Amino acid sequence: MNNPQPRPYDSAPRYPAVGGAVESGWTAIAEALPATPAILAIDGPAILDWAALVRALGDALDQRGIPVTGLDIGEHMAPWQDVVRHTSSSALTDDPDFEKLADGSLRGLFAALPRVERPAHGITVVHGPGASLMPHDLLWYADLPKRYAEAAVAAGRGRNLGQRDGDGPATTKRLFYIDWPLLDRHRETLLDRVDRWLDCRDLTAPASLDGVVLRRTTEALAARPFRTRPTFNTTPWGGHWGQRELGFNPDAPNTALGYELIAPESGVLLGDEHGDIEFPFQSIVSRHPAEIMGPRVHEEFGTSFPIRFDYLDTVGGGNLSVHCHPQDDYMREVFGWPYTQHETYYMMVAGEGGEVFLGLRDDADVDAFSEHAHQAHHHEESFAVEKYVQTFPAEPHQLYVIPAGTPHASGEGNVVLEVSATPYLYSLRFYDWLRRDKAGRQRPVHLGHAFRNLGTQRTGEAVRDELVPAPVPLREGPGWREETLGTLPEMFFEVRRICMDGDRPAHDDTEGRFHILNVVEGTGVHLTTAIGHEHTLAYAETLVVPASVGAYELRPMGTGPVRVVKSLVR
Repeated sequence: MNNPQPRPYDSAPRYPAVGGAVESGWTAIAEALPATPAILAIDGPAILDWAALVRALGDALDQRGIPVTGLDIGEHMAPWQDVVRHTSSSALTDDPDFEKLADGSLRGLFAALPRVERPAHGITVVHGPGASLMPHDLLWYADLPKRYAEAAVAAGRGRNLGQRDGDGPATTKRLFYIDWPLLDRHRETLLDRVDRWLDCRDLTAPASLDGVVLRRTTEALAARPFRTRPTFNTTPWGGHWGQRELGFNPDAPNTALGYELIAPESGVLLGDEHGDIEFPFQSIVSRHPAEIMGPRVHEEFGTSFPIRFDYLDTVGGGNLSVHCHPQDDYMREVFGWPYTQHETYYMMVAGEGGEVFLGLRDDADVDAFSEHAHQAHHHEESFAVEKYVQTFPAEPHQLYVIPAGTPHASGEGNVVLEVSATPYLYSLRFYDWLRRDKAGRQRPVHLGHAFRNLGTQRTGEAVRDELVPAPVPLREGPGWREETLGTLPEMFFEVRRICMDGDRPAHDDTEGRFHILNVVEGTGVHLTTAIGHEHTLAYAETLVVPASVGAYELRPMGTGPVRVVKSLVR
């Protein structure tokens, strides 16, 4: 086999539609509708500009002489105060930042559903979140990736699910913990019967894919390796590695958070360079959980894909906040997530003199720590957090293990590949260096939650011994070896590394559970499965290898050593 040619980081990996093609524009979408009278239900997220969507579709149908009548299903939701009461946790009602994940269904937000009858002429378009609950002849789903909703709400635009004019501003608190869980659960019930999927990133010329073609495509993806579409967000502590090395967001203030694979938000681009739709990764998992995760992992986690990969970029930035994540019982009972947020930091780039904050000192006075943290929050008095939390040198290619409850942070000048359990919205801050957001407000900390979850079972030398482990050899072959980097009894996943020197391939097998791979050193690898699927993976890219793949090999690309981080459920 010829040595595959290296390539740069691909920020828009695409996978072809199976048995059809992505179409672009309202004319193509309108031509998919019959000329006979029909009820069309268009479901989707609350953040969409539904009025503009219906106008554009109406204009396209008018060119065919087909009249359109619209019915906004959102006007029939329960009054806003009833929606809030129905979805809020009494324990967290006054919490400014967190809410318990909403349970129940979208149907529960409607006091009553209106009547709709097939028109004598033209198309009746029932639209908005929950439109599919109405009788219909055809079902479409109009989608917008979650990053658009977060940006709109943070900028003061858009509404939360169930809000009407006069109901006050939308909040990211409700967006993250109420709207998204309800909408995601609802969307998953529609996947097997949606007739057309609309990608509304450009509402003037949306891309769309026939429902049958969409399902064939997700079935094909579940049998082969694939990547999700990466994105980077900015924060006050963010650095510039993602801009300089990967070419992301060159005009943004920074590239702090790199979402390589975060199941609740990640999408997969389906199509080609002429047109694509961004389809939710979690929806692919929902349709094919056993094939992607493996039967045993599916049995344990349902359709929740349990591991995430992301970047924390502080090159030219600042220290992250010192924070922890909820302990297992607290996560379930207070926040409503069925498993907790254990993490690891893999140090891809270590700044000169860089540090990692990790675990309590053995002489830490927790009461004094709490007092200093409260003084910082309420009176803006800085303090030396190192008096309570240990620091370790940021060493390239070292793994730092962070079980729930452990205080931690990456210091400035580093690039961390965070390999973690999927929950990602529960950083409970002890101290944020009195940092302010772009509006000049002091960034929030969460001292009540943080100190109630502070883990004190590992301090001092136990932190170094258990949470900064040395690699343990696992297996090897000609020119390669695999080693375990870190795992703990309380963590359901482990992190490994495959090291390759030369041009000999490393052999692997999913053995019924998915793998996630990331090239942390070297040019890249070329993956070939037992049945012939191929995928190249360049430096810093992340790849999902579904459980259904079975045996595969990794062949190093370019010259020089290559290291690949791998994670899997134990």
